[in-house]
Amino acid sequence: MQDTRPLLLETDFPPIARGDLTTLQVNLGYLCNLSCTHCHVNAGPTRTELMDAATIDLVLDYLEKQQIGTIDLTGGSPEMNPEFRRLVTSARALGVTVMDRCNPTILVEPGYEDLPQFFADNDVLVVASMPCYSEQNVDQQRGKGVYQDSIRGLLALNAVGYGQAGSALTLNLVFNPDAPVLPPSQVELQQDYKRELAADHGIVFNELYTLANMPISRFGARLLAKGQYQSYMTLLRDSFEASNLDAVMCRSLISVDYQGYVYDCDFNQMLAIPLVSDRPKPHLSDLLDMDLSGQSIAIGEHCYGCTAGQGSSCGGALT
Repeated sequence: MQDTRPLLLETDFPPIARGDLTTLQVNLGYLCNLSCTHCHVNAGPTRTELMDAATIDLVLDYLEKQQIGTIDLTGGSPEMNPEFRRLVTSARALGVTVMDRCNPTILVEPGYEDLPQFFADNDVLVVASMPCYSEQNVDQQRGKGVYQDSIRGLLALNAVGYGQAGSALTLNLVFNPDAPVLPPSQVELQQDYKRELAADHGIVFNELYTLANMPISRFGARLLAKGQYQSYMTLLRDSFEASNLDAVMCRSLISVDYQGYVYDCDFNQMLAIPLVSDRPKPHLSDLLDMDLSGQSIAIGEHCYGCTAGQGSSCGGALT
């Protein structure tokens, strides 16, 4: 697989610095029940990298010492890590908001069917990937049968209260385009999702997040293989909006890989661009007593993906 990393390291992207740290994003490993064409972490069923119990303990120590308000769990399928449930319940005991970036098909896999109730019992904020409301588009991007399994998973979340009117249980969906284009208007696409999913399946949810695909890993390799890399980068650069710089996710979070090493964001993690530090590869254990606010953020050409057009972050569009 061709690698875009050497093409992304040199950049004229504007320098940025971190504000107050509010979110710890934790990648629990690359194991996943799917192998999606756009996946920027190359996750899949054959991956064996998983965060171990000792690193989970370190994450919990960091949450407590730094008084972090939110932990953002990602993967792979984070729920496939054997330590997932202990991390969730322990973080909730600390008063930390837990956000799970969920591939909804995991909710219908044998052994995971009780996850919706576990989420509800622990007031987990669920962010579920749903790349389209069309069956053909989802199955093309994620594999045959994924759409119907995703629908079953979302209905299971609705059944325990997620996304329902008057419920405190939040279900947000995530859209990624499966082409070298910017996402459409988040507001308009959310309306389409709500209308179509409700009409076809009776599914309800709170918000839709639209995310731009980053030119790294599988998606980056596809761009190179199809001769689309330069045109996509030109699109991102030409669509740069300086106003998005104030709200990019790296200003308020850090990203931790399954071994405990720390990066400015999940994309830098996949590109092995470490957090700016006096250590060449800082580990979470090095940062337990360190205030990271005001520190410079490591940047690359891919950062234009977060600032193009309406902007893109782990919380969707920025403007």
